[in-house]
Amino acid sequence: MKIKSFTCGLLLLAFITTGAEAQIDVCGQAALNTKAESRIVGGQDAAAGSWPWQARLQISVNGGTALCGGSLINSQWILSAAHCFRSTSTSNVVVYLGETSIDNSPNSVSKTVFQIIVHPNYDSQTYDNDVSLVKLTSSVTFNDYISPVCLAAAGSDFPGGTTAWVTGFGTLSSGGSSPSTLQEVSVPIVNNTECNASYGTITSNMICAGLTAGGKDSCQGDSGGPLVSKKDRWVQAGVVSFGEGCAQANFPGVYARVSQYQSWISSQVDGTQPGFITFVSSSSISAAHFISMTVLPVVFSVFILF
Repeated sequence: MKIKSFTCGLLLLAFITTGAEAQIDVCGQAALNTKAESRIVGGQDAAAGSWPWQARLQISVNGGTALCGGSLINSQWILSAAHCFRSTSTSNVVVYLGETSIDNSPNSVSKTVFQIIVHPNYDSQTYDNDVSLVKLTSSVTFNDYISPVCLAAAGSDFPGGTTAWVTGFGTLSSGGSSPSTLQEVSVPIVNNTECNASYGTITSNMICAGLTAGGKDSCQGDSGGPLVSKKDRWVQAGVVSFGEGCAQANFPGVYARVSQYQSWISSQVDGTQPGFITFVSSSSISAAHFISMTVLPVVFSVFILF
């Protein structure tokens, strides 16, 4: 598969609030993240507080333990992947937030789970609609190490070549060892037509990211984690879903496209609504309706857990 060369297009940013209590005032702000670009297959250790919405989900399965990622979207809800939950038993899941190192993260907290909601149209054969919501038994307090990400709103457009980041505690190679430190890697978005040339099963509910040559990707254990891109705020474009191995040439990672699920997420989440932000190309929208604009690059890649 041939991926288009990176392009920089003018994109416009809209803030979408739902009612008076939307999370838009605090979402997508990482006070301790100073990077503009980097280089968790093919990635690097993340600095403490760089990705304060990152969640690690420890799941008890058949006498063992499985690992998934997730993202904090308000003080009590986590967005993750549907395929992480073969059952919906809340007693089998513990959520960790504020971690940089599994062994030593003084700012981390652990939470038990009150409710797991798997998208009703999730297809375990094709991974279509691979999203889920996890409600914690109690709220977390926001700080520099724990805070929510903004979510891509309906109608968002992430053109091929847009720069994105994926993060997680998954393996460093397919079937390889897992790191003790949170990993981060930057990859470009691949448009769905090009991605489908490799997979043949890509739907409008999916978004792809990766390099033609491979070498950078998410991997086992990263499932459910966030693929994010930054303008004024960090906005989640995708949820790690599946891939052909990890970081293989011509097989970008595949993510659930977050913007397809604004209505569903809003209908399920109680309390303060997540902050939704719309990315739209300048060719398809009037600038009069938007309050900020920036030049963007491209995203990232993924892999399944089970």
